[in-house]
Formats: sequence, structure tokens, C-alpha cells
Amino acid sequence: MDAGGAAIEVGDLEQVTEALCYHGEGPVWSPSWGGLRWVDMLAGDVLTLTADGSVARVHVGDVAAFLRPRTRGGWVVATERGLSLADEPDGIPEPWFDLWDDPSIRMNEGGVDAEGRLWAGTMGYDRVPGSATLYSVDAGGRVAVVVQGATISNGIDLSPDGRHAYYDDTPTGRTDVFDVVDGELVNRRPFVTHDTGHPDGLTVDSAGNVWVALNGAGRVRCFSPAGHVLAEVELPVRLVTACTLGGDDLRDLYVTTSRENLDDPEPQAGALFRVRVSVQGQPVRAFAG
Repeated sequence: MDAGGAAIEVGDLEQVTEALCYHGEGPVWSPSWGGLRWVDMLAGDVLTLTADGSVARVHVGDVAAFLRPRTRGGWVVATERGLSLADEPDGIPEPWFDLWDDPSIRMNEGGVDAEGRLWAGTMGYDRVPGSATLYSVDAGGRVAVVVQGATISNGIDLSPDGRHAYYDDTPTGRTDVFDVVDGELVNRRPFVTHDTGHPDGLTVDSAGNVWVALNGAGRVRCFSPAGHVLAEVELPVRLVTACTLGGDDLRDLYVTTSRENLDDPEPQAGALFRVRVSVQGQPVRAFAG
């Protein structure tokens, strides 16, 4: 590992589920719904890891891009072009509104900022350069553009002090960082340029380290706030899509994977994986709507 930060201890990798997703994405740990949820994005399904290790599946639309708990209870899920809301942790979400009507663009990864606004990223089905946007949606449903001219708007998360936001627009090959000033993202600049894989989902831990899923490279790397590599998790599949820290002590790193468009079969592609690490994650931020 690079100098510039204390190395993070990583335990043995565990396969938690069978290869049950075509395109697993967006893991989120929330005590409000009792643990881990993630999406089988292109199947339009939300998955819940239950206490006995089985997986419950709920269909929400043609696409299930990402989800977050709500501060008033229940949860929000991004569908193909809009948002749906459930009022109870185990409730079935109902459509709220669509953000656009262009059928060539769909939702992708998202998150929640320190103000409780939803970050909703997009991508084109044909991945046309510059066709993607990162929106914010407040509790009242007001929509604003945060980033425009992206191609595949992917992982986004905040530092623990709320002063920085880390962001992946996958085809750039970089993870970028913004300053957060009065709730707005400004002064975008490169944080890390990756030498392998394609930056996909990311999460920031309680020490401010940034964990990035490197799609195509079969690994997750952890970077210090100074951009030094502190840990690396290797997985037995290439298409590593996203990661989050969960468990009762927020030290279980959960990693989602995909078998989308794989030419060569990988028996474990589409499974959920877990590994213990020596740093805690941040508690999930809930959508204020």
C-alpha cells in the first residue's frame, strides 16, 4: 500500500448470497429496515437480506436504480425516470413523479446530501458522452441540476465533516472531489485517477477514507483523504459494482456484483459479498422527503 495513511485491516472475503442478480447495485445498510438492501437494477427489483440469510425481492418497475430510507419512515427508490415512495419500512413504494420524459435516459446511482436532499444520477442507455446529469431533489420535490454533461453518473458520498463530496463519472477513469459550500457542490477537481477498472459505486467511511468499486477489475480499493491506497479487496468476479459499510458496528463491507453482458460465465457473478474491515462506516443519511 502507498505511504500516507495507516493501512486498514481486511478480513476474509465471504460470499453472502447465491449469484441471484443480473446487475446487483446500490447496497445500503439501514437500521430502519433491519439491515441491508440493494437492487437488481435492470430487473427492477429491490432485495433485502433477511435475518436468516435468505433474500426477499420486491419488484418496483422496469429499473430499480438506488434507494434510501426516509426521515419520516419508509423509503425512496429511483425507478427508470422517476422516484417512488413507501411510507413504511416494509411498504410497497408508489410512484411520486418523473424527473424527465426522454426514454433514452435512465436513473443510475444516487445518494443523500447533508441537507437531506436526494442526489439522483442518470446515464443514457447508449452511453452518449455528456448525456448524463446529477440532480438534487428536496423534500418538496423541487429538482435542481448539480452536475451536467456527465456520461455515467455513478457513486457519490460525503466526507464525515460534510465539507467534501466524492463523485464518479465512470468513463473519466477518475474519482473527483467537490468542496461543499452552503450545501452546494463547487470547485470540482480530480481526487484519484484509477490505473485499473472503471470507477463505479463508492462509499466514504467514518475516517474520511473513500472506498471505490472498480468495475472490470474485480476489486474495491480504499483511498485515504490524501488519495493514498490504504486497502484493497479482491473479488472472484470482474464486474464489481458498488460497496457500503454496514453491520451492527458498521464494519462489514458489502459489495455487489453483476453479470451484465458477460461473454465468459463467472459462477459467482451477481452474488453479494462481505468482508470485515478495521474501520467503521458512516450511518446512512436519510431522504427528508
